[in-house]
Amino acid sequence: MTATHAPTPRTDPQETAPAVPRERRRIWGTAGFHIGAGLLSALWLLPIALVLVTSVRSFDDVAAHGVGSLPHSFTLDGFRQAWVDGGQQRALINSLLVTVPTVLLSLLLASTAAFALSRYDVPLRRTLLLMMLGGNLLPPQILLVPVSKLSELLGLYDSLYALIGVQVGFGIGFYVFVLHGFMRSIPPEIQQAAVIDGAGPWQIYTRIILPLAKPAMAALSALSFTWIFNDLLWAITVLRTDSQMPITASLIGLQGQYVSMWNVIAAGSVIAAAPTVVVFVKFQRHFVAGLNLGAVK
Repeated sequence: MTATHAPTPRTDPQETAPAVPRERRRIWGTAGFHIGAGLLSALWLLPIALVLVTSVRSFDDVAAHGVGSLPHSFTLDGFRQAWVDGGQQRALINSLLVTVPTVLLSLLLASTAAFALSRYDVPLRRTLLLMMLGGNLLPPQILLVPVSKLSELLGLYDSLYALIGVQVGFGIGFYVFVLHGFMRSIPPEIQQAAVIDGAGPWQIYTRIILPLAKPAMAALSALSFTWIFNDLLWAITVLRTDSQMPITASLIGLQGQYVSMWNVIAAGSVIAAAPTVVVFVKFQRHFVAGLNLGAVK
């Protein structure tokens, strides 16, 4: 009898060739990502750091060594000049007088409109939403002259009321569109249970929908505050007097007043950016929560 031999299994050369361990590849990939993100962050933060350092330097230091040199002095005189002599104090008050009422009024009107459009069968609901979305797609530059003429006809030109009206009118469509999508995702059983308990539309809106929409409202509050506070286009369109100008338009006048005093201009820029930074830090937790909820839904 002849012995039978089992066939020898064939080995793949690629399986026996030495391969980089998966753990090592993961570590190198993570390290490369963090290094690249760190370099990009440093590149983005470099201009901000340059402005901060320049704002606390003296004019003689900047003039003698240049803007990009290491600081040889420390002084807050640039902030005093920008705040008092440069008119930043009044300009900051004007910006807050415009921004805070505009944010509150815009979110109030947008939330009520979004509640009605998302929870009830309003006639032409889809058409209204498309009109609001389409209005946000129009470039604002083509509306500068009509808005300026309309504010003159209404007797509001060169007043903060005109700027508030413009900001509310051009922002409410986007806010309604965002809040509509968020409120529409709230389960209808919650509203039905409230109706059974005898709650009316206003009670449903104030006690149920608004608390559930708090993350979206907080996120929109931070965004709208930043957009309105940093706006320049509409400010120089409907305002003319220097005493009525907000902080962004005041920076242009500050640059013309202190042409070569970069420390004063940098200090004015820091003053203008401080409120938006404070608002973002305050609403950061709600802002991230709103983005996460919107992404999941």
